[in-house]
Amino acid sequence: MALKISCKAIRGHVFSNWARTYHCQPEFYFIPENVDQLRDIIKLATIQKKVIKVAGCGHSPSDITCTTDFLISMEKMNGILEVDIDHNQVKVQGGIKIEQLHKVLSAYGLAVSNIGSVSDITLAGAIATGTHATGANFGMLATNVLEVEILLANGDIMTCSRYQNEEIFLCALCNLGALGIVLSIKFQCEKSFKLEQYQTACSLDEVLDNLEEEIHSCEHFRFGWFPHTNDVVVWKCNRVNKDKIDNSNWFWDSFVGYHSLQFLYWLSSYFNSLIPWINRTFYKWVFGKPKYRVDDSYKVFNFECLFKQYVTEWAIPKENTGMVLRQLRDWLDTNNFYAHYPVEVRFVKKDDIYLSQNYQRDTCHINIVMYRPYGKFIPHERYWKAYEDIMIAAKGKPHWAKAHSLTYKELSKMYPQYGKFCEIRDKLDPDRIFVNRYLNQVLFEGREE
Repeated sequence: MALKISCKAIRGHVFSNWARTYHCQPEFYFIPENVDQLRDIIKLATIQKKVIKVAGCGHSPSDITCTTDFLISMEKMNGILEVDIDHNQVKVQGGIKIEQLHKVLSAYGLAVSNIGSVSDITLAGAIATGTHATGANFGMLATNVLEVEILLANGDIMTCSRYQNEEIFLCALCNLGALGIVLSIKFQCEKSFKLEQYQTACSLDEVLDNLEEEIHSCEHFRFGWFPHTNDVVVWKCNRVNKDKIDNSNWFWDSFVGYHSLQFLYWLSSYFNSLIPWINRTFYKWVFGKPKYRVDDSYKVFNFECLFKQYVTEWAIPKENTGMVLRQLRDWLDTNNFYAHYPVEVRFVKKDDIYLSQNYQRDTCHINIVMYRPYGKFIPHERYWKAYEDIMIAAKGKPHWAKAHSLTYKELSKMYPQYGKFCEIRDKLDPDRIFVNRYLNQVLFEGREE
């Protein structure tokens, strides 16, 4: 190296995402402990004209964090900086995992208002990619952010909020890792609370015919449809002041719902006509009877994502939900493709964040999955293409963390502030040291310079 840096540069590290669907081997892997070390890495990248990416926990099913140049882990920059109990606020370093944040907040009698399915992810990574949960009156996770500190490509630290550098703040709340390195986040919480969750079974048509009423029947509404059936499992959650009730069952939840399912989906990779039977059977066995639980909020918000999988998700205007799901059902019924369960459906309140899928519109997020039992490749491309075509026709937008085929040319037409975001990004990182293959696709491919 021409420049000596105080952070050890690791050679030979192989990064892989959780699902083992994307990999990269960076030239150097860094685990910095402070801002000075981060600045050294940026200086070295600038001199050597290398790309820098920050890797979180690798949960994204895409190559959004991949690079063959410099990869950074923020695992040692994960501290609690401030806790304001009076205002229910916390300031943390960007590398903190959400699961760690839950434990810290709980000790202070605080909680995150609404979180997604997984907490084994970094807070900075979740915000960067537009992570969300569900609830008609709840925005995505980033709508709770009050302030962000970013280390820029020139080594400066920029603080942004609704009251300081507001346009950059509205970019930073869904930044794709394209603006710089997020050092800290000030976050609005609420007093800790419990959730009660009702799980019930019904039909897809019943849910879709009464969708608006269902969405507003509780604080947090979501459902999962089982392809090749008309079966749906519905989850409704509300805040309560009750004792905890846990009706979990190792045999049904783990042995049947996880291990048996993985084996049968593996078997179906050789006999794929088994899949409709598997979907019907597991719906009846695991989801067919009502369930009720009360627990700490984050334990209810999170749920088991099962084993490795291919997954994609798009967001559409809420009013298009029924049309899209019925079109997807019709396509599966007529195109001889057997899809795994569930098709997960969630709802998010509109916001004003420049690259948010929910920008100025209430949205429905639809997630499809094909599992990889025991790491096996499962053909899914035809399903993905049909789903993507349906979503594009319904004014859909792809989830930033999940692989998709769109480029700047298409995305710039979907987001009114896309040009503004790219303009700000170009000013903050003119040499594109934070731009990898994925960001080149979504921010530059098809763009007139």
